[in-house]
Amino acid sequence: QLQLVESGGGLVQPGGSLRLSCAASGFTLDRIAVGWFRQAPGKEREGVSCISSSGGDTNYADSVKGRFTISRDNAKNTVYLQMVSLKPEDTAVYYCAAQIHCYNKPHLWGQGTQVTVSS
Repeated sequence: QLQLVESGGGLVQPGGSLRLSCAASGFTLDRIAVGWFRQAPGKEREGVSCISSSGGDTNYADSVKGRFTISRDNAKNTVYLQMVSLKPEDTAVYYCAAQIHCYNKPHLWGQGTQVTVSS
């Protein structure tokens, strides 16, 4: 069964950090791009970041530039999203998704992990 599994979410105070992981099973990630998306209550899902299959190209939403870093370890079949200086407005369910390229629509989604930033 092909699936993506996110982990690493939780409750953190403003200014804190979290690292999300996206692990693939049933297939290898090394030939596809992986994106991180998030959906806050009452809002539409938005793209946060994406990394190319090689890891050489990355992009970020303006709202997270300078605070979030996407990376991948193809040997571990995992993509990460390091988040620092978290703000309450970062509170959302975070999803990872497999994409042929970062400009393609995702074709496989994970189940999501909740990130809550609150004092």
